Amino acid sequence: MVAPTGARRTKADHPKIPIMIDEIVACARACFEAGAGGLHAHVRDAAGAHVLDAGLYLELIAEMAQAVPEMQVQITTEAVGRYSPDEQRRLVRDVMPKSVSVALREMIPVTEDVSAASEFYHWAADEGVQVQHILYDAEDLGRLIGLLDSAVLPAGNIQLLFVLGRYTVGQQSAPEDLDPFLSLFEGSSLQNNGAEWALCAFGSGETDCLLAALSRGGKARIGFENSLWNRDGAVAEDNVERIRELVSLAGK
Repeated sequence: MVAPTGARRTKADHPKIPIMIDEIVACARACFEAGAGGLHAHVRDAAGAHVLDAGLYLELIAEMAQAVPEMQVQITTEAVGRYSPDEQRRLVRDVMPKSVSVALREMIPVTEDVSAASEFYHWAADEGVQVQHILYDAEDLGRLIGLLDSAVLPAGNIQLLFVLGRYTVGQQSAPEDLDPFLSLFEGSSLQNNGAEWALCAFGSGETDCLLAALSRGGKARIGFENSLWNRDGAVAEDNVERIRELVSLAGK
């Protein structure tokens, strides 16, 4: 899966970061041709700011269906400190996407009652909306296992995204950062329920982290949302170059 945009980086960070919908669609098509199977999509307003806007997401999904219908489109409810859990849930209900990524700690803050979130997750399962649970550390994963075991979250068809480096100094990652996640995952009720996991990794170590994930049974999310750098430390020309490098190295 390619994550070409994210919520924060702009063209000041890299001129090939796609911001507007036509740019995102063109980038996604090129990445699909290079080997990406899915698009992790953020949308921006006219000023380039990350927004949870149902109309913009519906426009993007419609454009993707025309341009590259074989490619999965995953929207996100990323809060960026602006959006409440209720606003995140409303976005998903308004868009009815096939796939959405949701950060556990943003949807169910530790201080919040779980009832509304539980209703949302069960509704999504009933409606065929695939939720990928974003987990920033092993503590997030342990909490998710507890919520699953207590039926706050529905069992079956579970997808996880392990995030490396989001809250580290300089947002850098290393392959060994995956170990705490897998130590907790292996043998857990998640694994026993057939949960699938993927990895994204911030910083210049992205490539090695993703190769480690692929070698250990996971999937990979790659792109300028998390890293601008190729394996050799050089800034990539564009998201397509990142896809091509990973596909080439994974095939060796």
